[in-house]
Amino acid sequence: MPSPRDIDSLLRNWDFRPGEVNARLIKTRSGRHVLQMRIDMGVVQMETDLRPDGQRPNGAETYYDYLVGEVIREGDAFRLTKEQCIEADREFAQFYQRRLCWLSLRAYRQAARDADHSLAFMDFVREHSPDEEWTLSHEQYRPFVLFHRVQAAALAALEENGPEAAIGEINQGLTMFRDLFARYDAAQQFDDDELVKRLQEMRESVRQRYEIGRTLAEQLAEAVKAEDYELAAKIRDRIRSGEAVGVDQAAGDHPDGAR
Repeated sequence: MPSPRDIDSLLRNWDFRPGEVNARLIKTRSGRHVLQMRIDMGVVQMETDLRPDGQRPNGAETYYDYLVGEVIREGDAFRLTKEQCIEADREFAQFYQRRLCWLSLRAYRQAARDADHSLAFMDFVREHSPDEEWTLSHEQYRPFVLFHRVQAAALAALEENGPEAAIGEINQGLTMFRDLFARYDAAQQFDDDELVKRLQEMRESVRQRYEIGRTLAEQLAEAVKAEDYELAAKIRDRIRSGEAVGVDQAAGDHPDGAR
């Protein structure tokens, strides 16, 4: 009789596919849902909420939450210790793995939520890092995490509220990218950045698929930039009235849930 600890049958019935994120959402015997990721020599199981390993570090919901509490107790001069840096990196890795699973399963709102956690933790690290080298070891991944966040939020918005909302999420994300490049005195690299180009391509793909032109939010931004405040006021009125489409949007009905 097989040992209850034996997972041979599980691995045999779920082949590992190199180059792909092999993920699934299952229901346990206790009734809760968990995420599983098939890796080369086994399976990783994650909780769907809060910290992926299900732990409560020092009683907090996540290690990030615990560290925020430490800052409240010790003050803004708080600096991470070597041990705390190691534990922080563990949590970064866990949320990264779960984010990949959510994206693979097209659970976009959950993927955006996990990306938000990582970005907030990165802000904390930048503020309380023990040294510049450790800070940069995390900041180098910020564009990648931000890309995942914008991509997931835009796809969630597309499903929930239609193409105009998706374009709005992408435009907000591009603004965050521009601010990020400016923070590191690299504004001139914005237009050539591969992740920026991919988001711009995603935005234009949404426009083409749903046959829409500039959204009202985009027209408002252009009017303000041109200092055409009379036009800006009219566009704001249209936005407040709940009008969803722009004046240069293609005529006719729009497929797949445009509102």
